[in-house]
Amino acid sequence: MELWYTENHTEESKFSIKVEKQLYSAQTNFQRIDVFESKEFGKFFTLDGLIMVTEKDEFIYHDMIVHIPMASNSNIKNVLVIGGGDGGTVRELTRYKTIEKIDMVEIDEQVVEVCKKYFPSTTSGLSDKRVSLYFQDGLKFVRDAKEGEYDLIIVDSTDPFGPGEGLFTREFYGNCHKALSKDGILVNQHECPYYSDYAYNMQRAHRNIYETFNIAKVYQAHIPTYPSGHWLFGFASKTIDPIKDLKEEEWLKHNLDTKYYNLDIHKGCFALPTYVKKLLEQSHHE
Repeated sequence: MELWYTENHTEESKFSIKVEKQLYSAQTNFQRIDVFESKEFGKFFTLDGLIMVTEKDEFIYHDMIVHIPMASNSNIKNVLVIGGGDGGTVRELTRYKTIEKIDMVEIDEQVVEVCKKYFPSTTSGLSDKRVSLYFQDGLKFVRDAKEGEYDLIIVDSTDPFGPGEGLFTREFYGNCHKALSKDGILVNQHECPYYSDYAYNMQRAHRNIYETFNIAKVYQAHIPTYPSGHWLFGFASKTIDPIKDLKEEEWLKHNLDTKYYNLDIHKGCFALPTYVKKLLEQSHHE
């Protein structure tokens, strides 16, 4: 008998992975967690039926959400990660010796515990002494943060419904703006532009960020297991432009071995397809 995991990307399209076996399943106070094992993508875990991480392609997402801002501002010392219970974002951040503090806020402690058991390669940075874990609502945490407390805020959230819904609002981005230092950067996962429902959420998030920050740009990566494979990230700052302010020499001094990110990708990923540009421009006028 064959067992397949299938995710509905729209009502008319599906994405499937052949599963060797299911390793874990639980319903928490916030969401359903499932862990599967497959030959093609290794172990992968889902929240409420949506793929969050696979062993095979997680490096793409985590490289792009971390190294783009880190190469744009070489003075990042204090970092806040909202979400990111799989640990991959924190793992990449801990590779920078120049970072002094990493606060990670995850609403569902069980996600972290499950990932520690089944995904030790992504959670390896959580034991770093610079990392503090807070299991609470990211919205409230940012609202209560001191003004200018962080140099980088990474919103590594689920999609904008359920536990992640509030992390796409204008109020939330305004609180992030307040919590960021003068040269601070906000980066968030920005949804898929290809399917209409995802594109609508992408436009809504971009509009709110665009109206909050002086600089608001969008960049892209190809992540095979995410809807359509075409995934966007948002880059926002009061003063830093990710292309004009790229610190190539400083970033190279970190001597990091990355699997997806490089300086050519950094410059190229902000070159967007025409249909995506039009969606973004449209959101500015709504």
